[in-house]
Order: sequence, then C-alpha cells, then structure tokens
Amino acid sequence: MAIYSSSAPDRSRGHDEIRIAYSPEESLAVLLVDSLLASTLVSTAYLVVLSGFASSLALIAAIGAQNAFVLRQGIRGEHVLPVVALCAVSDLVLIAAGIAGVGALIAAHPDIVTVTRYGGAAFLIGYGLFAARRAVRPDVLIPTDAAPARLTAVLATCLALTFLNPHVYLDTVVLLGMLANEHQDSRWLFGVGAVTASAVWFAALGFGATRVRHWFASARTWRLLDAAIAVVMIALGVSLLIR
Repeated sequence: MAIYSSSAPDRSRGHDEIRIAYSPEESLAVLLVDSLLASTLVSTAYLVVLSGFASSLALIAAIGAQNAFVLRQGIRGEHVLPVVALCAVSDLVLIAAGIAGVGALIAAHPDIVTVTRYGGAAFLIGYGLFAARRAVRPDVLIPTDAAPARLTAVLATCLALTFLNPHVYLDTVVLLGMLANEHQDSRWLFGVGAVTASAVWFAALGFGATRVRHWFASARTWRLLDAAIAVVMIALGVSLLIR
C-alpha cells in the first residue's frame, strides 16, 4: 500500500488531499473482507427473521378459539379470504404493538388483562354453547347447505375471538414483544418473521380446510366438528375464569 499526497491543495479543506493506493493483492483482500462482512450481516438478518417466524408459529399453531373459527369457515367455504386477512392483519397490529413497547405497558397494568379475561370468558362460553346446540340440534343437516352468514357478522365474530382472548395479549404482545426486543436494532426484522408466520399459518388453515370439504359431506361429521369446537371454546372460557 502506498500513500500519496496530491500536489494540488484541497481548497475546501485547507490541506493537501491524501490518496491511498492499494496493490492488487491488497485490493483483493479489502474486497474479500467487505464481502465477508456484508454476507455476515445478511446471514444475521435471515437468522433474526427465521427466529421471529419460528417463535410466532409455535405460539399460533395450537388449538384455540381463533383457529377453530378459521377452520370452520374454511370447511364451509364462507368468507375465507376476509377472515384469513383479518386474522393476519390483527396479528400484525398486535405484534407491532408488542415490539413498540405496549407489551411492557400491559405487563405493568394487569387490570387490563383481568377485564379482558372475564369478557373473553363470557364470549367463549357463549360461543361454545351455540356450537353445542348446533351439534345436538342442528338448524340444517349440512351447514354448507345453509344460507351464508353476512360478512359483517363473520368479521365481528372473528374480531371478538381475537381481541377478547387475553392469551393474545400475553402471548402475541407481551411474549413476542419481549423476544423481539432482545434483538435490539434488529427487532423489526424479528417482527417481519413473526407476521409472515401468522399470514402463512392462517392462509394454510383457512384455504387448506377448503380442500377437505368432501370429508364433511355428511351431517354426522359436521355435528362431530361442532361438538369438538364446543368443547374447545367452553374449556378455554372456563380456564379463563378459574385462573
């Protein structure tokens, strides 16, 4: 490496311009180091995104009220895209709130979760009782033959199942927010992975369920599904009351 001083003064800086000339071997070494650093940064970013994806998927992919509702809508083939989109957007809002620090606020004010817990318990038990009624005494033999529910009613139910569930705030906002903020400056990359996992999961659940609609061509199968949904909803509601 050689250092040269320009004969022409640098008037803007008030001193001679210093130039560094690298040999071909040194230039190659500098290029390799720069490439290695760039590759390391990209690899780290991918790992953070993957961590967010895996963490979010582990929390979402469980038997719950929201998943049961999306599954049923998918099997019915009714308003599947709006329901999937609403669930994904809701998770996006909740995950972003957690990363932005709302999770710490919720953790510091447990009364917020308490109010949501009782409201969510009442809604889940009520929804479970309606599902139990459908299982015991269905209005129609096969729900897919029934008149489709209004989109506004379906989306309102989806919103209630999402935001009246205190586990959503504890898992999605508090826990994912805490995990994301461990990555400091890369926390939003973690959020990208988490939101992507949510969108992939709900799309797979909703649209995947439409592929097995032929399994639900009999009234008996639908009654079994509604019975299972009733058990899940009522059990979740009761668990919220006794915690």
